Amino acid sequence: MTRLDPVQPQPAQIHPYVGMWVTTDGLIRQELLPNGRYDEARGARRSAYQGRYEVIGREIFYWDDTGFTADGIFVDQDTLHHGGMVFLREK
Repeated sequence: MTRLDPVQPQPAQIHPYVGMWVTTDGLIRQELLPNGRYDEARGARRSAYQGRYEVIGREIFYWDDTGFTADGIFVDQDTLHHGGMVFLREK
C-alpha cells in the first residue's frame, strides 16, 4: 500500500466504483467521491470516518484522516467486501 500525502490534492479518481456503498443491514454508508476522498456514516453518526482512498484494479485502499488504514476488494460492479462486511452499491 502506498501512503498518500494528506496535504497534496489528489486527481479525480477514474474508476467505475465512485458513488454510495451501503452494508446489507443499512447501518454503514460509504460514499466514494471522484476526488479520491471518502465519507463514511455509521448509524445516525454522519461523517464518522473520512479520508482518502485509491482504487487499483479491483482493490481499494483507505487512509483515514486519523491515520487508520484499511483495504477491500470489489467482487463485481455492485459488491464491495471491506472490513469483514459486504457493501452493495446504492442505485
